[in-house]
Amino acid sequence: MSAPGPVMWLTGEYPRATDTFIQREVAALRGLGVTVETASVRRTDPSHHVGPEQRAEAAATFHLLETALHPWRMTRAKLSALRHPRRFARALALAWRTAPKGLKGRIYNLVYFGEALVLANRMKARGITHLHNHIAKSSGTVAMLASEASGVPHSFTLHGPDIFFAPEHWALGEKIARARFVACISDFARAQAMLFSDPAHWPKLHVVHCGVDPARYAEAPAAPDDRLLFVGRLSAVKGVAVLLHALAQARETRPALTLDLIGDGEARGALEALARDLGLAEAVRFHGYQGQAEVARALRNTGVLVLPSFAEGVPVVLMEAMAAARPVIATRVGGVSELVEDHRSGLLVPPGAQAPLASAIAALAGDATQRAAMGAHGRAAVIAGFDAEREAARLLSLLRHGPGGPIRPEPAA
Repeated sequence: MSAPGPVMWLTGEYPRATDTFIQREVAALRGLGVTVETASVRRTDPSHHVGPEQRAEAAATFHLLETALHPWRMTRAKLSALRHPRRFARALALAWRTAPKGLKGRIYNLVYFGEALVLANRMKARGITHLHNHIAKSSGTVAMLASEASGVPHSFTLHGPDIFFAPEHWALGEKIARARFVACISDFARAQAMLFSDPAHWPKLHVVHCGVDPARYAEAPAAPDDRLLFVGRLSAVKGVAVLLHALAQARETRPALTLDLIGDGEARGALEALARDLGLAEAVRFHGYQGQAEVARALRNTGVLVLPSFAEGVPVVLMEAMAAARPVIATRVGGVSELVEDHRSGLLVPPGAQAPLASAIAALAGDATQRAAMGAHGRAAVIAGFDAEREAARLLSLLRHGPGGPIRPEPAA
């Protein structure tokens, strides 16, 4: 079967060091013959461009907000949209109707409407036949409005968990109703989508995992005891403060334990201060953002990856660690248990629980045989169910056919 016509991939910020799975998905689709153009609502800070691949993607990505702020470009987008007045009116009414409550919500949705017109004009100029969105909050609103204004069908990947905390605020049910299909990253995400949508739209909901390239994380040799790794955003939701307290507790019996943290975020300063207060200044190293090659190298040199999050979808960093044949310690939240099999590929602990986390760290740090067995099981699980190329093929099938027939742009109104 032939590949679909040119498609547009949209998210709030692209490329971004914390969302490399989107970059992998785009690359895999291109490898399958799809012409994928990328758009980002905002321009990502250069600190996120941690390798040549991301710098190249950033240079080729279309940026909506800065285009919308350019008076002539915004005027040109409006004039283009007004050539189809019924579409324009429907999109404007949709923006007003789906806005969060209050004046602020209305203003934000009018801003998203302006960005949607810019995107619609860009898609027309580039011959885009389908629009796909990741992270279905504000950029998902832009995608929904751009689809209405342009007649180009759209879909989105539903991640969570944060959108599930305020589904009405983000008009999740409306977005599902209007999407051609929804790629849910886990069974958990699909179940939440079912909760917030009409049963008539459930056939649109398909599980398409985020994936990794297992070859990039080739099975690593045995690592020394007592080396822990965290990779992720340094924000409250990741539970790093609990990890630091657990590390201090575990070091009472295993004083050689160390922790490397790859990532950055608003909580970094507070976490560095907490590490000093806990007497961990020499045991904990903060490395900031790193590229995919550096993360793969860090995994080769660590014994256990720890992710103590309070809320998650299906964390890609756990897939990366398991692809490198490293056991993981994670919290039993969201879709984590769909990836990590407790006591087979890692250990699952309750979220926010310091003592169980400390016990899990001590148990794996001192047992190389168990780590090797868990690592082998985890790598096999990722190869079987979370390979980026295989998941991209699932997405390509949806792009070609959707849940109810071939996807075609809507005729001009």
